[in-house]
This record gives sequence, structure tokens and C-alpha cells, in this order.
Amino acid sequence: MVRPTTGADLAEVDVLLARAYPKLLKAAYPPSVLVTALPLIARAQPALLASGSYYAVERDGRIAGVGGWTRDRAVPGRGHVRHVATDDRELRQGVGRALLSHIAAEAFAAGLRELECWATRNAVPFYAAIGFAEEGPMEVQLQPGITFPAVRMRLDLKQAAG
Repeated sequence: MVRPTTGADLAEVDVLLARAYPKLLKAAYPPSVLVTALPLIARAQPALLASGSYYAVERDGRIAGVGGWTRDRAVPGRGHVRHVATDDRELRQGVGRALLSHIAAEAFAAGLRELECWATRNAVPFYAAIGFAEEGPMEVQLQPGITFPAVRMRLDLKQAAG
């Protein structure tokens, strides 16, 4: 079941991110990147959880995956995929696909035409398999002086809904 998250999910989402990100990103990034990035990205964001456009996939009474979208402030019709993670024990079981299908449908219903994703290196094949087109490498500024290598990807929502 996919449902919107609430502030009450904060602790469980925090645990999921803190457990999954180090395991999932280890093969794609050197330790020098992870040591500075993980403390910043592997934490739940309370405002995002309460936004109404951040979702949890529940399985057997627990959260198996999370992710959502927000509107681009500068480009009308564009949204951004936000803070997606699947429990590392639930990989390749449809959690991520169910989550991204829900995100795309909700964003399209809200009037967005496209979703942009700043994918981790290891997630590029997953996003490509569900229709995102790779646009190239980028650096995400996490804090002044701390960047994280990612890959910019884009999904045409009208085509995906087609």
C-alpha cells in the first residue's frame, strides 16, 4: 500500500534512510564522498514528510520504501523527485516501482508535465527502466563545500501516463 507520510513517520523513515543509504551507495561512491554526504542525506526531512507529496510503501505493517515530489519553484510544470529510498531488504520486489508509479501519477494529476530526478549513480538503471531519460552527470550541493555526484534524469509525465 502506498500512502502519504505524516510527521508521525519521522522516526521510522529516519531509521530506513540511515540503514539503507550506506548499504546501497557503498558500491557506487568512494568512502571519501560517503563520509561527508551520508550524515546529510541519510536523515528524514520533517517538512517533506508533512508536505502531502511524500509517500511511504507499507508492507507487513512497516515502511519498505519512501519518496515523493515537489514543484520546481522556477520552472512551471516541472517537479523534482525527492528523497527516494527502498529498504535494502526489499530490493527488486516492486517497492520502488510502485512508489515511482504513484509519484508520477500524483504529480501528473497535480498538473506537472515533467519530473526531474537527481539520481544516485547506482539508481540510474532503475530510473531508466521506468522511463526516465539520462541527461548527464551533475554535482548536488548539500552544504557549502560539500557536493554529491549524481545523474540528472527526466521523465515526460504525459508520455508516461499515455
